[in-house]
Amino acid sequence: MSRQFTRRHFLKTSAIAATASQVTWGGIVRGDNASPNDKLNIAIIGPHNRGHSNLVGVQHENIVGICDVDANFLEKEAAPFPDAKRYRDFRKMLDELEPKIDAVVVSTTDHVHAPATVMAMNMGKHVYCEKPLTHTVAEARLVAELAKKTGLATQMGTQIHATDNYRRVVELIQSGAIGPVRDVHVLMGKNRWRDGRFNTGKPVPSQLDWELWLGPATKRPYTDNVHPANWRSFWDYGMGVLGDMGCHLIDLVQWSLDLGRPSVVWAEGPAPHAVGCPAYVEAHWEFPARGSLPPVTLNWYDGGRQPAVAKQFKNADGSPIKFGNGVLFVGDDGYLFADYGKRMLLPVEKFGSFTPPQPSIPKSVGHHQEWINACKTGSPTTCNFDYAGRLTETVLLGTVAYRTGKKLEWDAEKLTATNAPEARDFLTKEYRKGWILG
Repeated sequence: MSRQFTRRHFLKTSAIAATASQVTWGGIVRGDNASPNDKLNIAIIGPHNRGHSNLVGVQHENIVGICDVDANFLEKEAAPFPDAKRYRDFRKMLDELEPKIDAVVVSTTDHVHAPATVMAMNMGKHVYCEKPLTHTVAEARLVAELAKKTGLATQMGTQIHATDNYRRVVELIQSGAIGPVRDVHVLMGKNRWRDGRFNTGKPVPSQLDWELWLGPATKRPYTDNVHPANWRSFWDYGMGVLGDMGCHLIDLVQWSLDLGRPSVVWAEGPAPHAVGCPAYVEAHWEFPARGSLPPVTLNWYDGGRQPAVAKQFKNADGSPIKFGNGVLFVGDDGYLFADYGKRMLLPVEKFGSFTPPQPSIPKSVGHHQEWINACKTGSPTTCNFDYAGRLTETVLLGTVAYRTGKKLEWDAEKLTATNAPEARDFLTKEYRKGWILG
């Protein structure tokens, strides 16, 4: 698939979606008379690793099909569901089970997210997809627009979004506890770098369909250092630590500060490698003002790196506070640090007697349950593909800026870096023959 064809196909898919939107799939797709108590018929694409948790999250519905390119994983995860048909190729599963399927869960490698998701949505199926929503910025925009036009129930797998802690942080920020926020620092200790080389020369394991594992990616001989756990270290299949963890942590920033799309993006790190993702990235995004909210600079640090501002705080006893993975909001009147499970207002001595606002964001029924309810009744989800698409675009733009080595002036409406036409090579990608978005 040429990049020109990718654009034409984007327009074609959008046209299909526009037609589909005239008959919106609101609620369960098996008929208007279906009860919210009826069980969904769900197909699972990728049931192992992260996919296992997603399978568990929807296991109380009817699992009618399970697909995995690895026969060992397929056998293990499908065993509790003897009535589910087993497949190696998700395209065959969706084609054969289309009349029966109501919804699809996608938990594949990043580079297969968009093909599986778009195929399912074009069939009128509700979709839950793991983070990041897609492998490229262009795919994220296409998937978000398709979801909006079809009205299908969608949810991206940022499960932390459903926790009480994230809700309390959003309330603190939006109530003005630390004043207007102009800078945010996101800290992540992970390192995805290995050596940037594909280990070839070994035979394909008998349980693995290597051709299907590659999917739309460049055809290459079997590589024994990508499946099942290290694929995020390679640009062809993942986007390093930023692609892996960015949606979880930056989600809190986007939600708290009502961020739209950035206007400027830049990043630095080791010299970019053509094959392997870097040992660390420091990425930065500038977001314009939103109504009465001031402009915001968002900063990302992975590989254990941290800015000086994160090293200045002390506990009540004078010992230094050591931040792990999390988000440091910098307000005009103070600071707030939050991770998945806790939050703290800083400096400690200033907020010792602070009374937080009364909880106002309702407790989640559960991240997977939100989506299941939406499939059945048309109720909203908090990480629908409109929200998740913007979040994914932001995250992936950081990798684009890093790979181009330029400070990108971003025109979100036109989906282009106005000062760096070469960025287009990383905003989209070529699909190999036999793989399309459709």
